[in-house]
Amino acid sequence: MKRAFLIIAVLMLLPVNKNIFAFGTSNPDNYAASLDSMMNLWHSRPSVGELVVDTIIESAENLVEELPDSVYIARLAAINTPIQLTFNSQVKSYIKLYTQRRREQVEQMLGLSQYYFPIFEAELDAANLPHELKYLPVIESALNPRALSKAGASGIWQFMYYTGKKYGLEVNSYIDERRDPVKASKAAVAFLSDLYEIYGDWKLVIAAYNCGPGNVNKAIRRTGGKTDFWEIYYRLPRETRGYVPAYIAAVYTFNYSREHGLYPKAPQLPVATDTVMVYQPLHFKQISEITSIPLEVIRDLNPQYRLDVIPAKDKMYPLRLAFDHATLFASLEDTIYNHRRLELFPDNKLVAAPVEASSLPVVAPAGTEAIYYTVKSGDVVGLIADWFDVRTSDLQYWNNIKRNMIRVGQKLVIYVPKAKADHYRAVAQRHGSSAASVKPATTASAQSTSTLASSASASGEYVYYTVRSGDNIWAIAKKYQGVSPQDILNLNNISDATKIKPGQKLKIKPL
Repeated sequence: MKRAFLIIAVLMLLPVNKNIFAFGTSNPDNYAASLDSMMNLWHSRPSVGELVVDTIIESAENLVEELPDSVYIARLAAINTPIQLTFNSQVKSYIKLYTQRRREQVEQMLGLSQYYFPIFEAELDAANLPHELKYLPVIESALNPRALSKAGASGIWQFMYYTGKKYGLEVNSYIDERRDPVKASKAAVAFLSDLYEIYGDWKLVIAAYNCGPGNVNKAIRRTGGKTDFWEIYYRLPRETRGYVPAYIAAVYTFNYSREHGLYPKAPQLPVATDTVMVYQPLHFKQISEITSIPLEVIRDLNPQYRLDVIPAKDKMYPLRLAFDHATLFASLEDTIYNHRRLELFPDNKLVAAPVEASSLPVVAPAGTEAIYYTVKSGDVVGLIADWFDVRTSDLQYWNNIKRNMIRVGQKLVIYVPKAKADHYRAVAQRHGSSAASVKPATTASAQSTSTLASSASASGEYVYYTVRSGDNIWAIAKKYQGVSPQDILNLNNISDATKIKPGQKLKIKPL
């Protein structure tokens, strides 16, 4: 009981969660107009940025019915849920809206639900909440994680700024986790759990999710302490009265869609996805240009990143991709991070800007000292990085090396720990002399080069690789410094859908 009072006190200090922001119409006609707006989904139109949602509900209206009320009542009663699904004229109006007047939008949402509902269900199940709460985002945002109300409610669960912050969602110039389907679902589940601890009634919880507990408490007081939603109905804000009826109608429609001839439209989202953790600032363009994953697809799966930038400067952030694309990202990770890095992140800052990379100074890492190494014939970036115990990506960043291209006589700056500066100067001197080059067999990179020599023969500036059983374009590209999968595809006039065969010779141009 004390915890419930504490929750009420805290929630009363927060701004009303949604109310007129995302949904609020007791009139299906007005809600229908808003549904049209919400269903200009970014999944279907990737160029649409943040979509403004402003729904208004005012008064119920009866529509032409085709089924007797007894059918609706029996079907709602057959849905196995702890949430009481009442049937009345208001609910019927929204059922008609969904099943008759907005069939195309409903079929789009049915398709999108194949991607989003498993996310919602996992979080609801973990908190032991009714799975049927997964239908709330249908009303809140039409399953659009970029939905934005005029009052500032954002995301698929339509959180206001301070409510989202209270439930752990990060919101800043680069990221809005209210738009992250996974993290926003966790926050919504926590919010719903707190509301249930206050009211112990799911219809009141759903109403409070829309208009805030303050308005629900006020309606309860004005009706002399009654706690049934339908008894406090006319004491609730006008904008909220249609919210619970619309929710019940959504539950009905999604459970009996086939009975009404409604079928899912395939979403432009992969059902099988995986998450990789990003540990340094990364632009979507870097991912797209190296992997050939369309920029719109990356945006669709990662709507929380406002500027196409993953701001992983002080901590790691997730990147969600189709399952096969996640595997591809992992195989090309270093190349992706280094691609256009200085151009997109000048001075290692997060803000992406079209600045000429070669003109930008590099700030020495703390506690390091700069030493210099002059490139000689036969040197490769990976070997040099091994000699000085630094990451290849850092060596490329410090020297603006693109696609691992270095030239004989080029002077490279390398930042090493001050305490070991003399040791690494000796390393630079030893490897810099033509008589003291490291033996190829002493490094993993050299071993890889040796292996290639057995299956590829040089011919001028190209090599020809003989495909072996189990090979694929991505694995072959990784064997060569500075060669991308797309380079191999272009050079051999094949597409990424072409199947390569053992014994086939591929022309490759290494750096």
